[in-house]
Amino acid sequence: MQLRNAEWGWVTVAAILAPLGLWARAARWRYLFPPRSNPPGLVAATMIGYMVNNVLPLRAGEVARVYVVAHRWGHGFWTTLGTVVVERVLDGLTVVLLVGLIVLMIPVPAYLQWGALVMLAVNLVGIAALAGMAWRPETMHAIARWVFRHWPRLQSRVTRVFDRFVRGVHGVRTPEHLVPLLVWTVVAWVIPALGAWTVLRALHLSLSWVAPWVVLAFVGVSVSIPSAPGFIGVFHAAAAVALGILGVARAEAVGYAIILHAVQFVPVTLIGWLFLLREHVTLSEVGRARAESSA
Repeated sequence: MQLRNAEWGWVTVAAILAPLGLWARAARWRYLFPPRSNPPGLVAATMIGYMVNNVLPLRAGEVARVYVVAHRWGHGFWTTLGTVVVERVLDGLTVVLLVGLIVLMIPVPAYLQWGALVMLAVNLVGIAALAGMAWRPETMHAIARWVFRHWPRLQSRVTRVFDRFVRGVHGVRTPEHLVPLLVWTVVAWVIPALGAWTVLRALHLSLSWVAPWVVLAFVGVSVSIPSAPGFIGVFHAAAAVALGILGVARAEAVGYAIILHAVQFVPVTLIGWLFLLREHVTLSEVGRARAESSA
């Protein structure tokens, strides 16, 4: 009954906002690269990466988009990977900030608070490592050499990779990049919040402006750990629980979660496949790149 009475105009708007949000993320990604890098294909890589996340497990799409950019750029796999690590840290901190603000406004389950604390701890470690690479690369380089001092060949390979990886954190320390990074980060999160709000409107769920941010916070924590393709199951459970604490009945919350996931999954997957065909890249190539990066 809930789906039959949905306003599909609002659902269509939400489906349009999903790839638009990824375009904003691609725009932000450019400012994570070293100044004047101008890497090509960031929009294509972002669309392909999120499509791969929808069809393959364990966040394989992160490696996919690194591979696409490096393939178009002609170099810079490890530098590009460095920018993705910085991006993950930024998004993790954003989720922690959202949870912190929500805790001040409404009661939330303890597991969400603990999940946010774990994310905060992981991100603080990541920030410390990235800060060391950005502002004290010589020190971090010396530490890497010391750790692998008993394995000369491995030491040589690690230090080469380290030098390339460090270039991927130069963008975030560039003063002229800071304002665009902040602006695009806000845009990249406001768009999916609007998408979550439009699905609420589509299902005639009259909730406050806080509701879409609560959904984003719950989903953000739940998908922070690599899981099934498209985060099927964990996404739905998180979105349904988010609406549940806001007083929405279980059946309506589950219906909302299904539609919200669908309007993100379907258009992003279709557009990602089109970009994959245009870039002449196959999933098997992505799989090989993933294996090589983890070797």
